[in-house]
Amino acid sequence: MSAALDEATRWVSDRGVAVRIAGSGDPVVLLHGIGGSARSCRALADTLASNGYRTFRWDAPGYGDSADPAGNDFLDHSVVVEELLGELGLGGVHLFGTSWGGVIATALALRRPELVRSIVLADSTRGSGVNEQRAHGMRARVDELATLGPEAFAAERAPRLVSPRCEAAVAQAVTADMARVRVPGYRAAAEYMAGTDHGPMLHELTVPTLVLVGEHDTVTGVDESRLLADAIPGAEFAVITGAGHAAASERPEALAAHMLRFWTGARFRKGAGV
Repeated sequence: MSAALDEATRWVSDRGVAVRIAGSGDPVVLLHGIGGSARSCRALADTLASNGYRTFRWDAPGYGDSADPAGNDFLDHSVVVEELLGELGLGGVHLFGTSWGGVIATALALRRPELVRSIVLADSTRGSGVNEQRAHGMRARVDELATLGPEAFAAERAPRLVSPRCEAAVAQAVTADMARVRVPGYRAAAEYMAGTDHGPMLHELTVPTLVLVGEHDTVTGVDESRLLADAIPGAEFAVITGAGHAAASERPEALAAHMLRFWTGARFRKGAGV
């Protein structure tokens, strides 16, 4: 049975997915990237909570405090998010997803738009299933993690996620977060990414969308984010200066400023029909 939703700000679903909850107001669900956890979105969530939103930061299955996925079957993470919304009694949520989290947010918005008030895609992508090379590269990361171990894996990959002038403390936090990644969760995430290509469906998105990307993102890249914004009807787009791929960790205040402006725009005002 799910733990009670209370002031402890920690909640666990029937599936064993841990969620950190803070603030009050319209709900915002924050979905971390493939090398992160709920910790990755903490600074952003704190800013949003202080501006009148109730934030929900998950540890995806196999990440952080969440239980590992059961078995080796394909896991549709958008279905897991949908389950969380049902158990929490949430609807009409703002979904924020960074990198892989943005792919999950896109999938849920395509499949169950009535549950989603908006999506914010930060340094995200169509998925890694756009071609065989990218899909193979994504799956190969699992073997790399298993061979090197999480600490060496993080030491190799994490520096690519931040900008050249990233503060040392932030870069260390990004590396430490990746060093906590576990193989079962990472394998499920990599398989989800490798099997996903939202490109042909982006024109079907009906929820308001904001696309953000760090100017120094060399992982998914600025061009991929521009592609998303151009393909999604009515999507807004902004570049986060002084940030790399991990813009949510590196420049959370800048992301929050864009998100708050977006959510207080004309399309979200009472009677706007959203």
